[in-house]
Amino acid sequence: MTLYQELQLNQAGSKQLIRNTQDKKEKARHIAVYLFKILLTLAFCVAFVTVYTKVFGSDNSIVGVVVLLSVMTFRFADFGIHAPHALSSLMVIWGIMTFGPRLANAGNLVTELIVNMVCIFTLMILGCHNVVMFNQSTLLLGYLLLYGYDVSGTQYLQRIAGMAVGGILTGIVFYRNHRHQKYKRTLRHIFEEFDLHSSRTRWQICVTLGVSSVIFFAGLFGLPRAMWAGIAAMSVLVPFHADMKGRIKGRIPGNILGGLTFIVLYLVLPESMYSLIGILGGIGVGLSATYGWQAVFNSWGAMSIAMTFLGVGGAIFYRIFNNAFGAFYALVFLSAVFYRYGLDCRSKEKACFRLKWKRAFSFILISFEILTVKADSYDHSKKFSGRKCQPDSGASKEYRKNINKCHHQNTSS
Repeated sequence: MTLYQELQLNQAGSKQLIRNTQDKKEKARHIAVYLFKILLTLAFCVAFVTVYTKVFGSDNSIVGVVVLLSVMTFRFADFGIHAPHALSSLMVIWGIMTFGPRLANAGNLVTELIVNMVCIFTLMILGCHNVVMFNQSTLLLGYLLLYGYDVSGTQYLQRIAGMAVGGILTGIVFYRNHRHQKYKRTLRHIFEEFDLHSSRTRWQICVTLGVSSVIFFAGLFGLPRAMWAGIAAMSVLVPFHADMKGRIKGRIPGNILGGLTFIVLYLVLPESMYSLIGILGGIGVGLSATYGWQAVFNSWGAMSIAMTFLGVGGAIFYRIFNNAFGAFYALVFLSAVFYRYGLDCRSKEKACFRLKWKRAFSFILISFEILTVKADSYDHSKKFSGRKCQPDSGASKEYRKNINKCHHQNTSS
């Protein structure tokens, strides 16, 4: 493996490489490359956001974060459709992220709910057709960050300029890296494949309603930083049940531990170093290979910003409370809507939720498509497939297992 290839590995891949290396000198080399990669990434991120802050104002530093997330994500992820059409979708998505959060903040709670529903649903349809890519974790996170760090007046005009530059930069990176990908699916097919009997479509609707409504209720209850509840719900409302369980178990304890360690840092560090807590959190995220530890270190940066207007106690309390509220709300919403209408199955024996024969037959067709899909084949009748949605992934196996369990219980009853 070359140095460049090793630098492209994620945290889990680098740690696995280090763990599997027996030679001490080689292991030391891999550790050095891993640490160098973290420092290099952190330096690049800090420099990028700093430049964005200098050019577009301190109130728009979050724009630099969103652009950076998008550039780093779409170097590898795509939309599962023909590249020029995907680029068009990306530009529409960027327009929504530019104007949607401002419109949501400009009205009352009801208009905010409507705007968020329309914007999030459009993001889900255009950017999350291939569910295995998990593009919602970038697109919705960017939307919610811009919603939570809203600006107006001159600052908003600067934000529009910053988002325009970021959209062009993201588009260049996206098209350069994916222009040679061969997809027969086009933008038109995304709308043709929208079907209420499709698991993907129902999941997209569930995320839209779940995230929008939890922000609405957070605002109704007067909770500060309502976006934290929305981000927590978004992170939990994933298409596969096994992933959801792990994220709930990681997110809530992770934020509690993050709050406790934040108190320690606040008491130990001098006031002049409080601004470094977010950077330390970034280093921690770079060293973390699991979702739970990433939640711990992510909370440091969020609380270091929030303590400037909520105080230390308020920042810690609302960070933990809003995340717990968002995660538990998503779990209840998922149980009441997602499962009730046969979108997925629980792991217990009573987990079939009374699927009717028509729905069971639809699930059989979906599972058959997942088992038989080929990388370069395309069929307009496919409702849950994509070029990179390989049937050998753990998530797909879990999905097929749940569907087959439901079908078995229905046919034997």
